[in-house]
Amino acid sequence: MTVDITKKKIVVTGGAGFLGRFVVEKLRERGCSRVFVPRSKEYDLVKGDDVRRLYRDVSPDMVIHLAAVVGGIGANRENPGKFFYDNLMMGVQLIEEGRLAGIEKFVCVGTICAYPKFTPVPFTEDHLWDGYPEETNAPYGIAKKALLVQLQAYRQQYGLNGVYLLPVNLYGPHDNFDPKSSHVIPALIKKCCDAIKGKSGEIVVWGTGKATREFLFVEDAAEAVVLATERYEGAEPVNLGAGFEISIHDLVLKIAAFTGFTGNIVWDSTKPDGQPRRLLDTSKAEKYFGFKASTSFDEGLKKTVEWHSRNLDNVEGYNG
Repeated sequence: MTVDITKKKIVVTGGAGFLGRFVVEKLRERGCSRVFVPRSKEYDLVKGDDVRRLYRDVSPDMVIHLAAVVGGIGANRENPGKFFYDNLMMGVQLIEEGRLAGIEKFVCVGTICAYPKFTPVPFTEDHLWDGYPEETNAPYGIAKKALLVQLQAYRQQYGLNGVYLLPVNLYGPHDNFDPKSSHVIPALIKKCCDAIKGKSGEIVVWGTGKATREFLFVEDAAEAVVLATERYEGAEPVNLGAGFEISIHDLVLKIAAFTGFTGNIVWDSTKPDGQPRRLLDTSKAEKYFGFKASTSFDEGLKKTVEWHSRNLDNVEGYNG
């Protein structure tokens, strides 16, 4: 069943962020004229009073919750308490106050970091509770996974229509290129471009290069979120991915080629690799709401590098 979301008032938390801007764009392309994006200077979603005020001010029919405090391995290691508390409190309060306000649907975007460290590949949604997450991002992953429990409990007791999505690592234009908090693709693009600009003959990369990752282009992820908002009504969590994995070693070589970096690559094996492998089974997303990634990795990576070169090559760090 497809819901006509064009007639709905939709709050998109994090709607000015990396994924959010594309979700908002796709909603508007579909004809949604009542999309509201709360800004942090007006609504601090970690604070219950601000969350309640948001619902009073906007009276939404639906909430798409994308807002998160997130970063790469380094940021996760430096901020485990903040990442746990802020992500938990934002989600818990938005869901509870949404229930009290009588919203029609709550779409929560979780994280692949919720999966156990040694999840069998490909990850299926049934493996979500089979162990503890990888240690460097466990506080963030557990905080996000708790929201799945809340949505399922609220569905059972209160009839709240809450759905939960599990995207892999996203990448694309407008990503966070700040080296203090960025994920692996923007961090590597910036390293290579900075080395070229500074005429450095080498870059240093964390880990051994043996870990594998799956990446989803941000515009594909946005399409998946909107499709789930329109079509998915189930209690089961659903993976969002592109259906491939690449080693960090091969990823570095690919990014070096796209950016034109020809120097040496030094692997700092004293730094952690993170989760050993990541690859999702994405069959449920296609089955339940017709999502299948359409952007090839080379195409998406090329667009990301080109966007960085046009917009940020002369900027020291970038966030959002």
